[in-house]
Amino acid sequence: MQLKKKVLFVSAVASLIGLRVNAQKVEFTEYDLPNGLHVVLHQDKKAPVAVVSVMYHVGSKNEAEGRTGFAHFFEHLLFEGSDNIKRGQFFKIVSASGGQNNANTTQDRTFYYEVFPSNQLETGMWLESERMMHPVINEIGVKTQNEVVKEEKRQSFDNRPYGNLITTISADLFPKHPYHRGVIGTMKDLDAAKLDEFKDFFKKYYVPNNAVLTIAGDIDIAKTKDLVKAYFGDIPKGADVIYKKIEEEPITKQITDTAYDANAQLPFMIEAFRVPGRDTHDSRVMQMISTLLSGGASSRMYKKMVDEKKNALQVVAFNYALEDYGMYILGALPNGGADPATLLPDMDEEIKKLQTDLISPEEYQKLQNQFENNFVSANTRMLGVAESLSNGYTFYHKDTGHVNKELDEIRSVTREEIRDAARKYLNPNQRLVLYYLPGKGKAQ
Repeated sequence: MQLKKKVLFVSAVASLIGLRVNAQKVEFTEYDLPNGLHVVLHQDKKAPVAVVSVMYHVGSKNEAEGRTGFAHFFEHLLFEGSDNIKRGQFFKIVSASGGQNNANTTQDRTFYYEVFPSNQLETGMWLESERMMHPVINEIGVKTQNEVVKEEKRQSFDNRPYGNLITTISADLFPKHPYHRGVIGTMKDLDAAKLDEFKDFFKKYYVPNNAVLTIAGDIDIAKTKDLVKAYFGDIPKGADVIYKKIEEEPITKQITDTAYDANAQLPFMIEAFRVPGRDTHDSRVMQMISTLLSGGASSRMYKKMVDEKKNALQVVAFNYALEDYGMYILGALPNGGADPATLLPDMDEEIKKLQTDLISPEEYQKLQNQFENNFVSANTRMLGVAESLSNGYTFYHKDTGHVNKELDEIRSVTREEIRDAARKYLNPNQRLVLYYLPGKGKAQ
C-alpha cells in the first residue's frame, strides 16, 4: 500500500512538472511586411496587458571608430519626438495612457518597448511607428540628449565603483573587434559628431528591414495585423544592412593588466576568457559553469573562498554572452586586506576540478533545476516573452521560436560537456588576468 501511494505521488509530481513546462510553450504568429519589417504576434489573455516592442539589430559594434556611442545615444534621442509628437511629450503620452516604457542598448541591439493596458494597444503602435518613420533629429535634441548621456556616464560608469570594469575587460579581450569599446562610447566622439552624421546613422540602421516588431499579450491577432499594416506598412524600406564579423586571433598567451578606479574601496581580482557567441551550445554550457562556481551560497567558489577560507567577501562567475563572441568572467573581492593575487589560485583550483572530474549527479540535477526555474521566471511576464521572441529572430538565425527550445537545450547539456568546455576554454594561456585596484587618478 505504501509503495502504491509513493508511485501515485511520484506520478502526480511528474504530471505537475509536465503541465508547468508545457504551459511555458510560447505560441506566436510571424510574418514580414513588404518593407522588410518582421512582425511577431503572441496572444495571451490571462491579463488585460499588451506589450509593443521593437528590437533594432544595431548596437555599439556597428559604430565607426571615432564616432562611438551612437547606438546608445539613439536610445535616448528617439524619445525626443516626431513630426506628430511634440518634443518632450513621448513619456507624457505613455503615462497618461496608463502605460510604462523604456529602452536599452547593448553591443548588438537596441530594444524599445511600451507596456499598456490592452485597450491602449493602438497608442503603443502609433508611438513606435512615429519613432521609426519620422523622428525629429535636430540640434536642440542632440544637445539635450548629449547632456543626458554625459550625466548617465558620470553616474553609471565614471563615478560608480567598478563602473568601467566590463569596458576594461573588453578592451583587453578584443583588440580588433568593436566589442573592445564600451557601449556608452566617449563624450569626445559625441561632441565632435555633426548633425548629418546622426541623421545618416538613423537612416542606415533604424529601418524596418533591420527591426523586429513584437506585440504580446491580450490582443486579437486579426485586428492587430490590420493595425500593424496601418501603422507600419507605409514606412519605407531602407538599404540592406551589411555587417561582417571581425575575427579575433585566438589568445595563446596570458594577458596581464592593471587598472585603477578612484571610486573603488577594494581591489577586484579578475580573470576573463574569450568564449563563443550566444547562439552556440557551448555558450549555454558556460552559463551552467557560472552557476556551478558562483550561483548562490552553495556554489563552489562561494563555499570555498567566502565560507571556508574567508579570504573573499564576494565571488562572481558569469558568461557575458554576446552575438559574435562572449566573455567568461570570474572575480573575487578580498576580505580582511588579503592580497588580491592570493585569490587567483583558489579560483584556478575550482576550474581545475571542473576540468578533471565530472560533477556529481546531485549537483547536476540541482543545476538543471536552477536553470529551469530561471527560464520559467524570465518568461512569466509579457515583456520577458516579447524580448525572448525578438531575441530568437535577431540572434538565433531568424528562429523566433528559439524560446521553445531553451528547456530542451538546458536538459541536453551533459556532465561530460561541462568538463570538456572547462578544458577547452578556461586555460591559463587563454586568459586575461586583471588587477582592478583602488586609487591612482580621479574619476573622469
